[in-house]
Amino acid sequence: ALLAVIDDLKRIIAEQQRLIAELRDENAHLKARIAELEAQVNQNSRNSSRPPSMDGFQRPQTPRKKGERSPGGQKGHKGHTLQPVSNPDEIIVHTVSTCSQCGASLENVEPSAMDYRQVFDLPTLRFSVTEHRVESKWCPHCNSFHRAEFPSEVAQLVQYGTNLKTLLVYFCVYQLLPYERASEMVFDLFGHSLSPATVVAAVEECSQNLTGVEEHIQNLLQEAQVLHVDETGMKVCGTRRWLHVACTDLLTCYGYHRKRGAQATNDMRILPAFRGTMVHDFWATYFKYSSSHAICNAHLMRELQGISENYKHRWSEALRHLLIEIKRAVDAAKQEDKDGLMPERLAAFEERYRTILDEGEEETTTSGVPEKQGTRGRKKQSRAKNLLDRCRTYQQDILRFMKDFTIPFTNNQAERDLRMMKVKQKISGTFRSEEGAMNFCRVRGFISTVRKHGRPALPDLRGVFEGTPFMPMAAHRVP
Repeated sequence: ALLAVIDDLKRIIAEQQRLIAELRDENAHLKARIAELEAQVNQNSRNSSRPPSMDGFQRPQTPRKKGERSPGGQKGHKGHTLQPVSNPDEIIVHTVSTCSQCGASLENVEPSAMDYRQVFDLPTLRFSVTEHRVESKWCPHCNSFHRAEFPSEVAQLVQYGTNLKTLLVYFCVYQLLPYERASEMVFDLFGHSLSPATVVAAVEECSQNLTGVEEHIQNLLQEAQVLHVDETGMKVCGTRRWLHVACTDLLTCYGYHRKRGAQATNDMRILPAFRGTMVHDFWATYFKYSSSHAICNAHLMRELQGISENYKHRWSEALRHLLIEIKRAVDAAKQEDKDGLMPERLAAFEERYRTILDEGEEETTTSGVPEKQGTRGRKKQSRAKNLLDRCRTYQQDILRFMKDFTIPFTNNQAERDLRMMKVKQKISGTFRSEEGAMNFCRVRGFISTVRKHGRPALPDLRGVFEGTPFMPMAAHRVP
């Protein structure tokens, strides 16, 4: 009987041990799941790829200390103050006609002094209507009939001119007004009603005239030394489509496409022929091209900060500080007009980089996602382990900026060029047709290129309608 009791106790203990193991395994899975969910909730624009607009009402913390900068323009900032001109358009003289003491007339008395003040204002805005007339004549000698020709741009009995069409494109594509609001603005400014369809037609005509300019910009981007690329979602006809950008400090080319992947980037006809260094995030499609690659370290540092904040890892914080240290060293060398860092310093930075990743292996392994019993296939890794593996695989691309000073630390150029396109959708709403999206992208790319050259947008938009568009000649600004 005693042996039977002992056997029963052993079975109970074995069952309890099995149950404890299952509960521990389930508890580990729940902890990992909670950590993943908390990491999602804690994401913001500082520790992930989320835009600042999704941070809600909570203002992201800034590393800048209170009182570090005084309000207003900073030292070295070039101010702009209204200055008087030497040749005003109109002069109004305010005379002194009578003496305020004795009442005598001062009409014929020469002034002893003349003070002045100038008011800068706009003239009264109104439409100017130009009527073109062509003569018809009979030759008195041979009795032949002759008729003059209208200018080529005057094709209709009544039509809008180049200046108005330029202004409509400027309102919609550069200042991002919806078509309806652009037509309302024309009415408010000039007292003339025009339909939104007229605005659409002006943008479409401008886009068609820019076909050759866009091809020229694409050819220049193919030969660029450093190319920034990025992509973002955009709503067209109520469906999510994709906006791609390829740009430099002097050129911008946007591409609308239904796809996000290689089919879209191939259709832009830039990346397949590009052989320089492409700056981008870790998106796999870009690595399919045979150019050199450089990673956006601002994007990487946000991910590293997310791992540090949400999972309390030390390696991610150490790597983030190392990247900042390398950037400061590169910036200091550039200020001293050096072409690069010393070889021994490069080797030291690379060794520290590898050491941090080696030390991070233990952290990412022990805090990984527990494997469920009975699951098949490859074991799922934690977000921290995936990021560490990427940092190891793309080490040369991440650190390329410290070996080649022409490579920037971030991909901010492409992100800045995409930002206004997102603002457009927030102000004007989504696109109602694919043709409208493509026209907007082409014209906006041209305006962005013009502004990067320091040129005013309106005169160059007028040149597009007049058949003399601005043609950029280089992909990069000369140092």
